[in-house]
Amino acid sequence: MAHRERTPIKRTIRRDQLREMVPLADSTIYEMEQRGDFPRRFALSARCVVWDLAEVEAWLAARRSTPPIRAPHPDVRQRRARPVKVPGPAAGAALKAE
Repeated sequence: MAHRERTPIKRTIRRDQLREMVPLADSTIYEMEQRGDFPRRFALSARCVVWDLAEVEAWLAARRSTPPIRAPHPDVRQRRARPVKVPGPAAGAALKAE
């Protein structure tokens, strides 16, 4: 049986402590864990899950050092329910009259 070298876990945190450190919803954290974008939780018992504090702090430091990735703005001209009206020459003349 091969031994895998793992870093020793010095301190773990529970969900309440994680919520104080990371102000994200539980569902968001779960989705990020599934994608591999957030440190994985592990079970201490059947009803208790914890996160490694060092991994969470490293994740926070990495997030702090990189600029946030913004979602592109949607193209509002492709709306189906309420398409945006393109101002024509009559709308421009009404705005200038005010």
